Amino acid sequence: MRMQSSLMPQLQQKMKLSPQIIQSIEILQLPLLALVEHIQQELVDNPVLEEVVEEKKDEDAKEADDSVQEAAAEVKSDEFDKLGAMADDWRDYYSQTIVRRNNLSEERDQKQEALENTAAKQMSLHDYLMGQLSLIDIPKHLIEACENIIYSIDKSGYLSDTLEEIAQFLETPLPIEDIKEALKIVQSLEPPGVGARNLQECLVLQLDKRDANYKLTRELLLNHLEDIEMKKYPLIAKKTGQRLEVIKKHVEFIRTLNPKPGSIFCDETVPYVVPEVKVEFIDGKYEVFLVDNANLPHLHISSFYKKFLSENGGDNSTSQYIQKKIESAKWLIDAIEQRRSTLYKIACKIVELQTNFLDEGIHKLRTLKMQDVADIVGVHVSTVSRAIAHKYIQTPQGIFELKFFFTGGFQNLDGSMESWEAVRQKLSEIIAKEDKANPLSDEEVAEKLYASGVSIARRTITKYRRIMKLPSSRQRREY
Repeated sequence: MRMQSSLMPQLQQKMKLSPQIIQSIEILQLPLLALVEHIQQELVDNPVLEEVVEEKKDEDAKEADDSVQEAAAEVKSDEFDKLGAMADDWRDYYSQTIVRRNNLSEERDQKQEALENTAAKQMSLHDYLMGQLSLIDIPKHLIEACENIIYSIDKSGYLSDTLEEIAQFLETPLPIEDIKEALKIVQSLEPPGVGARNLQECLVLQLDKRDANYKLTRELLLNHLEDIEMKKYPLIAKKTGQRLEVIKKHVEFIRTLNPKPGSIFCDETVPYVVPEVKVEFIDGKYEVFLVDNANLPHLHISSFYKKFLSENGGDNSTSQYIQKKIESAKWLIDAIEQRRSTLYKIACKIVELQTNFLDEGIHKLRTLKMQDVADIVGVHVSTVSRAIAHKYIQTPQGIFELKFFFTGGFQNLDGSMESWEAVRQKLSEIIAKEDKANPLSDEEVAEKLYASGVSIARRTITKYRRIMKLPSSRQRREY
């Protein structure tokens, strides 16, 4: 059988999104800061797109212009007309020079302001340790080992590699005893506990050997750390032969130690949240405002290119290029306006449906689905999903992500729906009010919720408690 390839025409139908729709989808799902950055890039790439700015006239130039016009009206001779024309030319040149100088001055001011508002780079844990290492006297043959140990410390402050692995990367081979000595040098640096290989060692390194309680505290950390975590204080007291009050006192001190000494040098950037929607209570009702006007550049299409296109037609390549850029600018402006309109409609509907939450707090947060809002507003559910993505709303109850208001829940005994967030809040309040000497089990918490009308299983209580990072009943007990 002979194998060969050939070209054959084929007719088929397929749905394809137009460039305008694709651009609208992309603009809709961008958060405010990303949208501003996108617009700034479009202003650079598209020459027909301009930002509307308030023009300011120089008062001195205006007064000079008025005086020259009055002089021209009084003096009608040809000689004075020529002088007036020369004055006009000079004034035009002078005003252009002033504008250029003002623009340069504004540009310098903006650069200076940007430099002043740029956050300084934070010192990393490695840099901090290397700085300390350079200030102490250590044997020369241990310097390379100390540096390798420092760069093997993770962001929490723990040694991530074994001493054997560190020894393999040394250019000058050292016995394991010397590497242990280098590790002791690094562990003596600030912050206390850095360079530890496990939690016990980290906490022990933070103890002061001159403290009178050092011996007992060290014993608790090395031999009873799991019992401390489970709050088995009577068992610890029995094993150590110490009174319960003494054990509790030492445990309180242990809780003040830092289990992650490198966390103070965290280099993670905290995201800057800018609410795009604001809700205010005005004249007995909640009003919704979009707060993007002060941040978003106001765009329009340059009249110069419009005039050029009308005068030269659309035959040559330059006119076609301008026409294409004008269409692209129109699509962008329309997409931004459509984004504002869609976001406003969805925010208004969310505020209308979650009015009880705005009045009384998270206890009154109702269950809400994106499909419900999409049906009311008259858009597809995917449009709602894109419109609320990474966008925040400022309310009388605080600043929330818009997707916070879309939550499922449980059906109460009376048939009403209770949102998951409201149930978690009730769970947190029940645990906060319990008797700490006899804390409630998950089963008892479920019974209390059932008494308040919320039917929820014990295993769900356990799951929510772990999500909320609430300890178990044994760990919550206080002696």
